[in-house]
Amino acid sequence: MRTSPPLRAIQAFEAFGRLGSVTGAAYELGVSPGAVSQQIRKTEEFLGVQLLERRGRILTLTSWGRLYHSAVSEGFDRIRGAGELLERARTESALTVSCLPSLASKWLAPQLFDWQAHHLGATVRLIGAEAEARFGDEQLDFRISYGAKNRGYDHYVELFTDWVVPACSPALLERLPLRKPVDILERPLLAIEWAREHRSPPTWSEWAASIGAKYRKTSGEVAFSLSSAAIDAAINGRGFVLAQLSMAKDDITSGRLVVPFDVPLRLPDPYFLAWDRSALQKPHGAELRAWIVSIANRQEAEYSDSPRSEGVGASLG
Repeated sequence: MRTSPPLRAIQAFEAFGRLGSVTGAAYELGVSPGAVSQQIRKTEEFLGVQLLERRGRILTLTSWGRLYHSAVSEGFDRIRGAGELLERARTESALTVSCLPSLASKWLAPQLFDWQAHHLGATVRLIGAEAEARFGDEQLDFRISYGAKNRGYDHYVELFTDWVVPACSPALLERLPLRKPVDILERPLLAIEWAREHRSPPTWSEWAASIGAKYRKTSGEVAFSLSSAAIDAAINGRGFVLAQLSMAKDDITSGRLVVPFDVPLRLPDPYFLAWDRSALQKPHGAELRAWIVSIANRQEAEYSDSPRSEGVGASLG
């Protein structure tokens, strides 16, 4: 059983009340003036009240008409506003990428300038955030995260699985020279401890086991929650870090970090890229997704062919 007049009838009445004439409403709706008048009469018949009255040659709203129009116009204003909001979102050139903080600063941001140089009309907002994105509730287009968190997204693709290598500053290595890999365990060590919801990268204990050694905290460790902070501390000569190659590549290539022994360990899980479906309908959205996947594939290809046998230095050169 209907509880309101047909939507087309309400639409004709709302347009008349807003524009002040049958002719104006007909023009906006793309129908004849007679059709508008007919739809308004349907609304009056359904409601059982007179919505319009003629004052001389002018057709205007009655007190009932003004009351009803005030209520229905709010709904149509919201419908029009929703369409405008959607159109702005679709045509907005800015693309927002949420990314784990260390990966944002050490991996994506340095390469993002190259992409933007070839997409001059695009604006990318890069947000470093530990919390997972909720597409729809937040103004986000893409999310780059790690591990099992991909289960929370409808659309995602794996990017790459990273490796860690023992690295330090050239000054520290000169001050505390090494003869063999196990000597690293006697030096100042920098640890990385991620949040509980992520499986942490390989620890010094795991790295010691990989070379057949036992790990004892003879000199203690300084632990960081951010991989980027641990890498920066190593660059400043504070100790050895198990540096992720994705984040330390530029520092190793430039000589700010050195890898005295090629003994890498692979992270337990891959990074992934998730996206809101509407992001691909925005200008440059599909191109940005394809580019992120391409640089991840290139990195995976560089490191997947047995880093231990080929040498980290060779793969980074």
